[in-house]
Amino acid sequence: MGVSIFMKKLLQKLMKPSRKYPIIALVLVGAVIAVAGVVTMNKTFEVFSTTEFCTSCHTMQQNYEEYKQSVHFSNAKGIRAECVDCHQPKDFAGKVMRKMGAVTDLYHHFITGKIDTPEQFEEHRLELAQKVWDRMADENYKTCTTCHSYDAMDHSKQSVQAMKEMIPAAKENMACVECHKGIAHELPNMAGGFRKTFETLAASAIAPAGATKLYSLEEKSLFATADANGKVEGQLLPASEVDVIGEEGDMLKVRIQGWIETNGKGRVMTEYMGKRVFKATIRGDVKTTETVISEEVDAATNIAWKQVAVNAYITKDGMLESIDPVWDYASEMYSSSCNSCHAAPAPGHFTANGWISSLKAMSAYYRLSKTEERTLLKYLQNHGSDTGGAGAH
Repeated sequence: MGVSIFMKKLLQKLMKPSRKYPIIALVLVGAVIAVAGVVTMNKTFEVFSTTEFCTSCHTMQQNYEEYKQSVHFSNAKGIRAECVDCHQPKDFAGKVMRKMGAVTDLYHHFITGKIDTPEQFEEHRLELAQKVWDRMADENYKTCTTCHSYDAMDHSKQSVQAMKEMIPAAKENMACVECHKGIAHELPNMAGGFRKTFETLAASAIAPAGATKLYSLEEKSLFATADANGKVEGQLLPASEVDVIGEEGDMLKVRIQGWIETNGKGRVMTEYMGKRVFKATIRGDVKTTETVISEEVDAATNIAWKQVAVNAYITKDGMLESIDPVWDYASEMYSSSCNSCHAAPAPGHFTANGWISSLKAMSAYYRLSKTEERTLLKYLQNHGSDTGGAGAH
């Protein structure tokens, strides 16, 4: 009851005209202050959103020079996209969030000096670019769609190649940066990320004692005896499963199971019957341990196959207890290598055999080692349309 009376008196006090100033004057003063505040805030946003302000720090000069060479800076239509057009949403909430996020940029500029030199900038370019791409995705790419709209595009006025790419992209409502990374700034070294992932995996990929099933991170030499200096009698390919059947010193005795063509030379073992998903090559004394598990004829090709198993020795390094880290690494490699120029198709877009020619066609546009290429192909094949995204075999 007392609180109610207090609130009533407070309201009356606030509503009572001032004895010194007319209430209309107070309202006008309040309105002027409010308008001045809004104008000041907008002017502040305007100044802090200019390209001149964005590039006033020396750490942004490299970005600025790259931007000046891009189509967003100079083009036939004379339309220039300023820094904020790509990096700051147009809505008020988006602007505030972006300015708040920029505090970390100021921290690194003035305190840590994280990108203080061109060399430091290059070292962190991939990390910085990924943050921008992730932020654009979180904002549903609204900074891109402010200027670019599929509905407003006249595909007949585009080049033949652009039309070929843009029509399906429009149907799927694809994000601009799925195909146009590097449109305003140089692309980072995309290999930097997945190669660091590999280094981390390789450092920890040592077969633990007592493991019964392992997966190869990279190629492994196969030996007929527990001697790593002995004759190599085959090769286990990346992302291949083995059963551990014994240990001798620093060597593992493993059983490798797969498929070989009945009428072939029997040296190449595949993951699946009729699919060129290579698992191992076997020869010599390792080949002599071969036992036949079953025999089948591939109905699609009428080729006879047999499922076999061989015993061999391998070293303990480069082996993991789970295939998942290998697939995660390969997925990162695929995203980095094949999404840098265009939107890469989902692994299930092609069959296991179809991925061989598809990846080969793209080989001129990426720079992967033979081992990296084999791992990537194995990942795509094991997640292809006819392997059911098996992945874990």
